[in-house]
Amino acid sequence: MIGVSDTDGACAEWTFPGRPDAVRTARRAVRDTLRDWRLDAALGDIAVLLVSELVTNSLRHARGPVGLRISRPPASHGPLPPHAALLVEVSDPVPDPPRTRPAGPDDESGRGLGLVACSARRWGTRKGRAGKTVWFELPLPG
Repeated sequence: MIGVSDTDGACAEWTFPGRPDAVRTARRAVRDTLRDWRLDAALGDIAVLLVSELVTNSLRHARGPVGLRISRPPASHGPLPPHAALLVEVSDPVPDPPRTRPAGPDDESGRGLGLVACSARRWGTRKGRAGKTVWFELPLPG
């Protein structure tokens, strides 16, 4: 894992190799960072769950590294703006956007994007120079 944090503590970024243990490492990195940022534990639980789903999807469908970036508004000495959000982005080298699909009651996959859609304030995908990024926002309590 390669990790980078900016100097004011508003952004953290990692690159994980395309190996199964990347999911566990990504969850730990997000959990530890959100705890360091003193964000609400419930928000952290949702963020970790959704990161787990998106990194798993990337590993399942892509060969190569998976990027993960989380950012929040810079720390200030007052209340957060009403629309302040935690932004989470997961990138991989496959250019095709993910497709949602219905999952049957006994299916072991197919629920990740549905969880993102139900849990996030907003979510989407965008193409990059090489691959795509799936992102979501979680509202920050303020």
